[in-house]
Amino acid sequence: MKFIRPLIRFKNSYLLALLTAISVLPVAAQPANFGTLSLAPGFKPSQGTATGFTGGSYSLSTIANRDRNNNPCIGFGDTNPDHLLVLDKGFERLKVGVNSEGNDTTLVIKGPKDNISCGDDSGNNKDASIESSQWQAGTYQIWVGAIDAGAKYKYTLSVQE
Repeated sequence: MKFIRPLIRFKNSYLLALLTAISVLPVAAQPANFGTLSLAPGFKPSQGTATGFTGGSYSLSTIANRDRNNNPCIGFGDTNPDHLLVLDKGFERLKVGVNSEGNDTTLVIKGPKDNISCGDDSGNNKDASIESSQWQAGTYQIWVGAIDAGAKYKYTLSVQE
């Protein structure tokens, strides 16, 4: 009996450590579907451009129902972000836009400190964009969604100063 109790404690602590590691793994391991943009102030327009395609049935409102400006977060995409945006330094103002030839796209951007920005139609255009000020240095996860679950649209993502 003296030998069984320490063994049970060891197995329980091992199991707890294993379960903790497994539960943390999906959060830490979220690679971008279409790559990373690394930008510093004064970047060339070509450095702020990436391509991809929408698709998926994951409701982007799961990331956040509304952003910091009370804009609704809508659309459907993949569970992993489509792009990572790494800002070496802070930016006074940036615009992130989607060009999918006028298809109905959405944007969700999750930045440092879980700061969320969401975008939908831009003016008369159904392509999404987000323009805001005070972008902190750090890594931003970008989801490009479609208003309809499973819709596949090719797009170009552009980041402009």
